[in-house]
Order: sequence, then C-alpha cells, then structure tokens
Amino acid sequence: MEMGIGHAGGHPHRAGGGPRAMRRAYAEAPVVLTWELTQACPLKCVHCRAEAQPFAHPDELTTAEAFEVLRQVAAFTPRPPVVVLSGGDPMVRPDVFELLDHGRELGLHMAVTPAPAPSLTDELIGRLKDAGVVRMALSLDGCSSADHDAFRGQPGSFDVVMRAAEAARRVGLPIQINTTVTSGNAGDMACIADLVESLGAVAWELFFLVPVGRGSVLQPLGPRETEALLRWIYRRQRRASFKVVTVEAPFYRRVGREIEAEDRNSGRLPDPAGPTAADLGSTGDGNGFVFISHTGEVFPSGFLALSAGNVRERSLVELYRDSDLFRSLRDPEALHGKCGICPFRFVCGGSRARAFAASGDPLGEDPFCPYEPPGVRVSLEARVGRRVQSRSAAPVRAGGM
Repeated sequence: MEMGIGHAGGHPHRAGGGPRAMRRAYAEAPVVLTWELTQACPLKCVHCRAEAQPFAHPDELTTAEAFEVLRQVAAFTPRPPVVVLSGGDPMVRPDVFELLDHGRELGLHMAVTPAPAPSLTDELIGRLKDAGVVRMALSLDGCSSADHDAFRGQPGSFDVVMRAAEAARRVGLPIQINTTVTSGNAGDMACIADLVESLGAVAWELFFLVPVGRGSVLQPLGPRETEALLRWIYRRQRRASFKVVTVEAPFYRRVGREIEAEDRNSGRLPDPAGPTAADLGSTGDGNGFVFISHTGEVFPSGFLALSAGNVRERSLVELYRDSDLFRSLRDPEALHGKCGICPFRFVCGGSRARAFAASGDPLGEDPFCPYEPPGVRVSLEARVGRRVQSRSAAPVRAGGM
C-alpha cells in the first residue's frame, strides 16, 4: 500500500508562484515522503505494489536506523515533508508507536496507512489519535463488501473500513480514502465518491494502476477511458466536501485546465467556493514526492523501481536533492517523446512510473495520456529526423562503432 497526502495533488503548504516556483521549491525538499515500514501484511490484495507477505523481511530497517531516517527527514529545509508510514501494514511493526512518538518530537507531521484488517480496532485508532497522527488513510476499492473484499483478498475488509472510519470520526482523527482505479472497478467511482462523502473523509486519493507487483495481472483503463473518468472526477470534485488527489495520473491537471477553459468559453461560472485547476498541485514521482522501502532504498515513488541509493549509506537529503535520477525527474526539459514537447509538461510531466513500466525509460512518454494537440506529432517527427540527420552527417570514427 502507498499513500501520498497530496502526492501529485498539492499540499497544505503548497508553494506559490506557478509551476516553475514550485519546481524550485521541490528541488530542496519533497512535500510528502511515503515510507514502507514493512512488507508484512495479513491481506492478499490483488493489486499490491509491495507484494506483501505474512512475515517481515529480515533486512528491514531497525528501530535505531528508523530513528536516524526520521532525523534526516527533519533536516529537510525549508520545510520537512509529511511522513506517511505505509507498508504492507505498518501497524504490525512492534515499534510503530515509538516511531510516531519520535517523529512528533522532531516536529514532523506523521500519517499512517493501516491495512483494513481485523487488527484495526477502535482502541488502536484511539492510540493513533493520541500519538498525534495528522491523518489516517483507509482503502476502499468497491461499493459493496463483495466487490471490495474480493479486491482485497480478505472477507470482512469492507466492514473494517466502515467501522474504522466511524471510530476515527468519534475521536477526531481525519481520514482520507484511497482507491485503486482499474478497468474492473471504474464503473463504481460514482458510488465510491458518495461513500467517501458520507464517511466524512477530507480527501479521496485515486491511484491509477501502474502494472507493477501483483498489479501487473490487472487490467488498467485505456487512455480514452481514463481521460473520460478524470473529466467526471474533476466535475465531481467541484461540488464535493473532500479534496481529490490523483496518483500516477498527472494529466488530471491538464484536464482541469481544459474544463475551466471550456466553462469560460461557454459562459458557465465556477462555484467561487469550489476548487480550481490551480489547486491541483504539481508534485510527481521524485518531484515533491519520495519513497523509502522497508530495506532503506530510496525511490522516486513506490511504483518506480529505480533506486537512487540507500539511507544506510547516504543521507536521504543528499539522495533526494543531488542524485542524477531525482534531478532528471524534476527537469521537464529532459523528458522524451510526446511528453518532452507537450505544452503542459510544466504542470503535468506525465507519469514517470508508467513510462518506465511501459518502456524502461523513466523519462519517456506516458502511454496513458491521449492528449496530442495539432502539430505535436509533426514536431516530434521533425525532432527525431534532425537527430538522425545529425548522426548520419557525423564523421565515422576509426574502428567503426
């Protein structure tokens, strides 16, 4: 399981000044850090990125090492990121409350994504509130217990989510709902949105499937279907009591801008109290977001399996700021293919994880985005042609290639 409070969708302390200013701020520090504390989890979710197991990995970071990671997180300036303890099920780690306490002592905002298992009791939720947790994420992938429980591989999981949401409401612990979007449940999004509203969630985070881990056997939506769903989601968000965050669908920001332009052209005025496209934020894989694995590997996200290094060997701050991988992901001019010449690359940039999963190139074009404005393909072909012509005109070195 992965959660990013605001990943690819903004942050309570979102930088101002437009995409370039936000990119400069993200070069210094992420706004969200998701930490896979463990792979251990009692569930067998069909989409699981982490391929969670019943038992912990023997090389998990120790408590002392985890404390050091939290100190490194606190060293980020100008503002440390929100720390999301994830997994697997982070609650199966015996030291999870020690980590929450230490993070709070360091002044960090700590959030958790407990698995919707029977161990998520009212008492445990009360302890999370007392520990100073700023938000708890609950996963909901279907409208009914039958659909959700089949997705999660655990009978009774839907009922656990419902009870946990009510328990959180009673103790005043804010919740968000996480939903993985596939071709199998896309038709349930309207019903799930209504459930999110009824549960009093402050945010609905939609994870658009990237074929990694167990999720590689699931069928994602096609590009056109994804675009249509995002357009519906944007209009639903404008009348919702919760914020919508998309993960691995950064073209949601383009969709929002297009809808606003359509509304202006038709004379339709937006709700002055509702969100706008500018509120959708601009974080992405390695660009405002960072992921730490259970063994300390540092990735741009949990869906992009390219490591910049390990926190056991190098500071997290250095890896995020200075590694070639992260620096390239923060540079829209470094993108390849259609994404590299798209006029929306500064506000979108495409899913780097999906590009990598599809082509092995984390800077390649996002195959899920159907956007192709007039002239873009011609420009791309011209750019490729210039490269070919340049190479053919270059002198051949002695000895051949």
